[in-house]
Amino acid sequence: MQYGIFDHLDLGDTSVSTHYRNRLDFIEACEQAGIDSYHIAEHHLTTLGMAPSPNLFLSAVAQRTRRLRFGPMIFAAPLYHPLRLLEEIAMLDQMSEGRLEMGFGRGAVAAEIEFFGVDPKTADEKYQNLMNYVTDGLTRGKVTVGRQDGSQEELPLTIPTFQTPHPPLWYGQHTPPSARKAALRGMNTLNLNTAAETRACTDVFKATWKEQHGDAPLPRMGIGRFVVVNADASLARAAAQRAYKCWYDSFTYLSSRLGFSHFHHRPESFDGMVEEGRAIAGTPDMVADYIVDQTLQAGTNYFVGQLAFGNLTREEMLSSIGLFGQEVMPRVEKQLSRAGQARAVAA
Repeated sequence: MQYGIFDHLDLGDTSVSTHYRNRLDFIEACEQAGIDSYHIAEHHLTTLGMAPSPNLFLSAVAQRTRRLRFGPMIFAAPLYHPLRLLEEIAMLDQMSEGRLEMGFGRGAVAAEIEFFGVDPKTADEKYQNLMNYVTDGLTRGKVTVGRQDGSQEELPLTIPTFQTPHPPLWYGQHTPPSARKAALRGMNTLNLNTAAETRACTDVFKATWKEQHGDAPLPRMGIGRFVVVNADASLARAAAQRAYKCWYDSFTYLSSRLGFSHFHHRPESFDGMVEEGRAIAGTPDMVADYIVDQTLQAGTNYFVGQLAFGNLTREEMLSSIGLFGQEVMPRVEKQLSRAGQARAVAA
């Protein structure tokens, strides 16, 4: 089992400068806890996402960490010039000596795409074209550019990526058809839906992977969950309920102002998320049991916790990730090892 962190970088109740500083401290603590990768969302003109330029924030992450892998989940592809994004990706991969992960998508909120004068109806085509341009250019080490006279010229990249042919690819999947597409392209995936909905995707992903890639090792198939860990379960639940309300206000910030509904629904309360199986707040034992249950139900091999959200304080976040690394992760490994041994005996 590998572990990641997903982060909207949503604003709590601190100043913006303090918010960035606290989050970078948290990310350092994630590395110390043994987390494998950090994934950040991209949003615009909303308190849900305080990293409208993921690469700018991730350049700070690259300098504050030494082992942690990181990347966007996802780049909102329709908002980028392909060449600029390609060059920024190469810079980040070199600055981190090969720790970048690349996630591409159409953008989760159509209104945010419209802010940039882009028709959301063209988002899928722009996403496909951009991803093809970036991966092809990085693989070949050169790109075709236009000139003022209308001609085109092929030029070599002055900044290649550290990883070859390019950093690993990621996709935020929600449906079995998207899981099939991701498997065909050899992409890692992250799913934020219920365990049953995720299982429908992972079953398709694994079958497609076998068909396309044979016995090659599966990439990371992640399931994302809100998590708060505390030695006192009641304190964990109280902090989670308070912080989730703040997160939900950010989640609905644009929809409330502009009058649209979210495509990816979230309950209004943390208790509602718990009822759907998409959140946990409790002791290390409770959280470990939950992770094992969720990953076995969903058929995933990568657990991604959202341990920083809403108005959780710096101290609450650092304590939670500390307990997650020191106590939760070892418990999960023991349980999964016993489950694997039991299956082997039964077979």
